[in-house]
Amino acid sequence: MSDTVKLQPPVDPWYKHRWPWLLMIGPGLSVVVGSFMGYIAFTQPDAVVVGDYYKKGKAINQDLRRDTVASDMGMDTSLAYDVAQGRLTGSVHSFNKPYTAPLQLHLAHATLPEKDIKLLVKPDADGNFSVSLPMLERSRWQVLVENDKREWRLSGIWTWPVQRSLALHADEEL
Repeated sequence: MSDTVKLQPPVDPWYKHRWPWLLMIGPGLSVVVGSFMGYIAFTQPDAVVVGDYYKKGKAINQDLRRDTVASDMGMDTSLAYDVAQGRLTGSVHSFNKPYTAPLQLHLAHATLPEKDIKLLVKPDADGNFSVSLPMLERSRWQVLVENDKREWRLSGIWTWPVQRSLALHADEEL
């Protein structure tokens, strides 16, 4: 009998084969994407969440009272934005008579509070006002019109530029 030794070809280490690498692409990619999403979540917190939600909840009753005062005064307002002139114009009336006292106008951006716009306007004798506003961004704006003492308010949603103008009326049914 002869002793024949069969030589086996040398086996390459695992890392020289393509299948282990192909199988690791999915989990590796998941780790990279998950890390990136975690980074985004921690560096850019959601601006919609209010930290003092309890105080905000308690303030709702006061806001409803201001809506009732606006309703009792028969308040209404209209707003329009002229892109060519860069002006926000409007009028304010109480029981169809011009309202001439100073007003606070707050345009709150739907998601980015740093883009909120707060304006102090003084209507003329006819209840009309006009204020310079360089560019009103395309967005869904929460509009709040109130007197400078915050005794009443009118609020609504304005989707610019889909809606070219906005009319707010105090609800008589409050």
